[in-house]
Amino acid sequence: MLRQIHLAGETVNYRIKRSGRKSVGLRICHQGLQVNAPHDLTNAQIDAVVLGKTGWILEKLAIWRNKLSRDPVEGFLPGTAVFPLLGDLWKPGIAVNGQLCMVPAGSAEKKLPDQYLSSEVFRKWMIDWYRQRALACFSERLTLYADRLNLPYPPFKLSHAKTRWGSCSSSGVIRLNVRLVQLPLPLVDYVVAHELCHLFEMNHSGAFWKRVATIYPDYQHARRELRNY
Repeated sequence: MLRQIHLAGETVNYRIKRSGRKSVGLRICHQGLQVNAPHDLTNAQIDAVVLGKTGWILEKLAIWRNKLSRDPVEGFLPGTAVFPLLGDLWKPGIAVNGQLCMVPAGSAEKKLPDQYLSSEVFRKWMIDWYRQRALACFSERLTLYADRLNLPYPPFKLSHAKTRWGSCSSSGVIRLNVRLVQLPLPLVDYVVAHELCHLFEMNHSGAFWKRVATIYPDYQHARRELRNY
């Protein structure tokens, strides 16, 4: 269940996961704030607990967002490194042929030595891993949404901007931030649809949002979700 709350002037979306536990637990993950709560606790009671943890929540959210930095590998601790890709968490492992690979974070693959994870070789490998997956994902989604707008495949480049997920130039070149591939696919789709619609409207007028809605009807929810990153 998704809820929204205001903490020290900041709007925070959070998910409630109910179980047989007796107390409320809070955690920050790739989807933002998750609250694990007992079945018999009301939403109002959960909100009160969340409000009481305002400082902790905002601090941890800031740390998580900083992980999605200009360098997508920066900020991860050796030996505990997990890397988000399209909303799922992955970790480095060793393939059967002895080559470095990425495996689901929950798998039982043998952990790589800390000295390897902290090396420049690994950092460069991870940056390339993200780049290749971003190119493949963005190319696929651009093709899908351009077709829905009856557009040809647009000129496209990867971006490393600090604050923008995407942009569309007056010459029709779309740039998508490589860090976007870390987020869940619905948010990738929203950014792609948003930038493609700028090929028709280089503004955020009513006509622009109307066009966005024709190919991504749930854009308002996606915009709110994107603020958590």
